[in-house]
Amino acid sequence: MADLFGNDDKADEKTIKRARFIQSELERHNELYYTRAKPEISDREFDRLMAELSDLERCFPLIASPDSPTHRVGGKPVDGFVQVAHRTPMLSIDNSYDEQMVHEFANRLGKLLPGQKIEFVVEPKIDGVAISATYERGILILGATRGDGEKGDDITTNFKTVRGVPLRLKGRNIPDLVEVRGEVYLEQADFDAINANRTGQGEETYANPRNFTAGSLKLLDPKLCASRKLRFFAHGVGAFEGTSPKTHHEMLEAFSSWGIPVNPHYKVHDNIGGALAEIGKWNTLRTELPYQTDGVVVKVDNLEQRMKLGTTTKAPRWVIAYKFAAEQARTRLVAIDLQIGKLGTLTPVARLDPVQLAGTKVSNASLHNADFISTKDIRIGDMIVVEKAGEIIPYVVRSDPGSRNGTEIPFTFPDECPVCGAPVVRNPVGAFYRCTGTDCSAKLKRRLRSFAIRSAMDIEGLGSETIELLVDHGLVKSIPDLFLMNQEQLECLPRMGQLSAFNLVEGIKQCKSRGLGRLLAGLGIRHIGESIADDLTRRVGSIQNLLVLTEIEIANFQGMGPERAHSLFDWLHGAEGITTIARLKEYGVSMEAAPFEPPPGFSDLAGKTFVLTGTLEGLDRDDAERFIRERGAKASGSVSRKTSYVVAGEAAGSKLDKARELGIPILDKDAFLALLGLSQPG
Repeated sequence: MADLFGNDDKADEKTIKRARFIQSELERHNELYYTRAKPEISDREFDRLMAELSDLERCFPLIASPDSPTHRVGGKPVDGFVQVAHRTPMLSIDNSYDEQMVHEFANRLGKLLPGQKIEFVVEPKIDGVAISATYERGILILGATRGDGEKGDDITTNFKTVRGVPLRLKGRNIPDLVEVRGEVYLEQADFDAINANRTGQGEETYANPRNFTAGSLKLLDPKLCASRKLRFFAHGVGAFEGTSPKTHHEMLEAFSSWGIPVNPHYKVHDNIGGALAEIGKWNTLRTELPYQTDGVVVKVDNLEQRMKLGTTTKAPRWVIAYKFAAEQARTRLVAIDLQIGKLGTLTPVARLDPVQLAGTKVSNASLHNADFISTKDIRIGDMIVVEKAGEIIPYVVRSDPGSRNGTEIPFTFPDECPVCGAPVVRNPVGAFYRCTGTDCSAKLKRRLRSFAIRSAMDIEGLGSETIELLVDHGLVKSIPDLFLMNQEQLECLPRMGQLSAFNLVEGIKQCKSRGLGRLLAGLGIRHIGESIADDLTRRVGSIQNLLVLTEIEIANFQGMGPERAHSLFDWLHGAEGITTIARLKEYGVSMEAAPFEPPPGFSDLAGKTFVLTGTLEGLDRDDAERFIRERGAKASGSVSRKTSYVVAGEAAGSKLDKARELGIPILDKDAFLALLGLSQPG
């Protein structure tokens, strides 16, 4: 570092010393805060020092070094991510779900290492994103995602912004090269604050910390990644050149001495019984951690024994993950309400005594349909067991008949719709009940919401609360009525101001040109969703061409089939369809396929087939499929040799494996958006 400073003939000695001092102080305070949890200065003072160093490096560029703390705030946006090979593969870990499986794991080790004493390290399994960080001569040169285990994406620029990650190792016995393996994660409190802010802005919240973290690491703008307060724990090692410790726990101690954050909750046990006792402890204590865990990891501590044990084709033999069961809670089911969908389907919803579950308060859970209630023998007043499927969606596991006192009431679906009074009938081929009413306000509200959503007619200002007002005050009794409203009528409604009324009228006017595909998708025709509607529209071109086709001709279109064709044909030629189409046409709603004007430099994707898999953070799946269709391409649900591209997000599954097997080009979210001529969503 002295040579680097010495080469700067523009900065005087005083400036050089000041910059060197601030760099060392910032790194010291980073370690105190993120590794030792013993901060000495306030965030404001830390930010002041960082700003001063940034100013010095901007004025005197030669005093900046590769390990400068200023890299943590992010640099210029990158063009994309390239794949890099891991020096040693990042294999997956075998899972276990009960004590017996852990004992079997220990027995296998005993057979492979006969007569040898085996000690185990137990540590929490962080529910984060697996990362490999490579240091050469103590300098961080590469941060990479796990990818397929052999290769991952180079995210070095973003990884440098992760809190606590040292850009230069310190201390003694630093190896010439070390691949540090670990997890990038987000603390629950930071995630909750981010979602609270998005809720306040009227934006959709993120699903969970892990997906948010994965998406953050793949952002093209490092400054944005830096703002997201990601953190890192090291838990293992790949390639290593130097004097290696003899055990895993000694390796973790070495990491810590070099400034690399490690989870402090690891513990060494001299037998599998001690490891199992530790697992039992963490099944309770994990709720007290500030971050999410989904189990614990049990590892052979001795590194030489690990070498002898080796690996299978998929996983090391010396480690196993114990996955905790989904958190469950008991509570009382106080009532069952019915929600009515756009097609009249009655969905039962359990109203529960509020209960804390996986960090949130749960008071509602879907009961799905009649068979679900019958099979689980769920009654109003029952004590029930509820869990969060994937720790996201509340799910009723079972009722508790042993807790009944005789006041519980079996649930039966009504003979009449609770909203409009029309007869309710059971679907002859399913477990669903439907309202048959043609003037049901509940059905109308749902249909209007489906008509207005972004993937259909995209009507700004027509949200759920506004729809309630329009229907309850008799202003809208069918979808075409939307196009008859004027600003004066809307201003008379409660809580509807002049500006809101104006914006809604304008939004309705603008939606008239969305095109036939999005219109058909928004009309609530059974079995006709956005993808099918768009494919059909591209083939027929206009409503006139569609109306002259027979049901058999429609069924012969790829992706349609007899059931969809029958549903569409019946609606188009039934009383509701004839009236709706005529009125919408009269009010100037486009009945033609919407043209698409490609952006400058856009390459034609007509006829290409895309398959989406995994979570594309910040990009809604419906929007992604719509973007594909608008460019004349097709969004498919399965991978075949005819697939042109597979777009893989976080937690991509078997579709990604099949794409690799078939040699199909694989795109991440950013490459996908670039191919479609779209900018990165904000």
